[in-house]
Amino acid sequence: MDTRFSEQDNAFRAELCAFLQQAWTPELAARIDDDASYPQAIVEWQRRLFERGWVAPGWPKAFGGCEWSPTQRYLYELERSAVGAPEVLPFGIKMVGPVIIRYGSAEQQVRFLPRILHGDDWWCQGYSEPGAGSDLAALKTRADLAGDHYVVNGSKIWTTYAQHADWMFCLVRTEASARRQDGISFLLIDMKTPGIRISPIISIDGEHSLNEVFFDDVRVPVANRVGEQDKGWTVAKSLLAHERTAIAGVGDSKRRIRQLRELARRETQGGAPLLNDPLFRSRLADIEIELMSLETMELRALFEASKGKGPGAESSLLKIKGSELQQAIQQLMMDMAGLYGAVLGDSGHDFGHEARRSFMYGRAATIYGGSNEIQKNITAKAVLGL
Repeated sequence: MDTRFSEQDNAFRAELCAFLQQAWTPELAARIDDDASYPQAIVEWQRRLFERGWVAPGWPKAFGGCEWSPTQRYLYELERSAVGAPEVLPFGIKMVGPVIIRYGSAEQQVRFLPRILHGDDWWCQGYSEPGAGSDLAALKTRADLAGDHYVVNGSKIWTTYAQHADWMFCLVRTEASARRQDGISFLLIDMKTPGIRISPIISIDGEHSLNEVFFDDVRVPVANRVGEQDKGWTVAKSLLAHERTAIAGVGDSKRRIRQLRELARRETQGGAPLLNDPLFRSRLADIEIELMSLETMELRALFEASKGKGPGAESSLLKIKGSELQQAIQQLMMDMAGLYGAVLGDSGHDFGHEARRSFMYGRAATIYGGSNEIQKNITAKAVLGL
């Protein structure tokens, strides 16, 4: 028994471990690691969590959530990441779901939330545009009111898994305004609607997870607008706070550090394990110390959330430091792999291929969810009053 936690928390942790041992099988892990079977496998993992009642830790019980305490959430992330199980896809559970709970109509809550929980609908995020990424208020995709529908024209870019998505939550401009944050509305768009075209973007790691999405006179019912017309910026900021908190990825970074240490025991340099090298050990220790600080910050943010406070400027801080640490871990793994990490395809090396793929894809971590430069501006304004 871990004396740092209460008897109740230790019992919960034991229950978590028993569930993960039974539900997170080698067969499912292999399917999630395979690009072809990933879409079906990640949905299956979500449904196993749903059947246990653990798919939405932060949702109110009235909407099918767990209402876990900050400690319970921490313990879940700790044990999930320890066995290598993935997070559920964040777009439904962690992003649009909380927004619909907070801002959506009763009809929208009944219509969408149960399907999000069960994994019936795959969601994607329509925020960034070719000329509006971290500067999101510069978006130009228009939605013109025509009776009981909006007619949407424009495009979105870097849309993760749009090729699999059933629905998109999308920011559109419904009114030209001198203040760019005004005149934006938040729409839920059925991806099967006529006029939507998806163009794949193959990222530097050779994978297809990103897309550009084009809208040509796409008709969206007014009933699919969340919140008031022209007031979508408030909704968007709420969602981004949840997204940035999730990007921190403390539990997964802790697991990757454990992997690094194990790989360094096997990898040799000058005939001795790399783990014995003082420079390597110093770099690894620096990352671990930073990660411990980040974990403390995340626990504080969860504690504030337990008191009914939504994520504030701390979500930006978590995003900044979390993404920087992810990249530091990826960089160290690439340095360990050496020339094997530069080989396109599988070099046959123990971890060279994995190091290259994670390093390349990870370059985007400090950009998506709002670039770290923008997050520093947000923090400076909110915390320092600059």
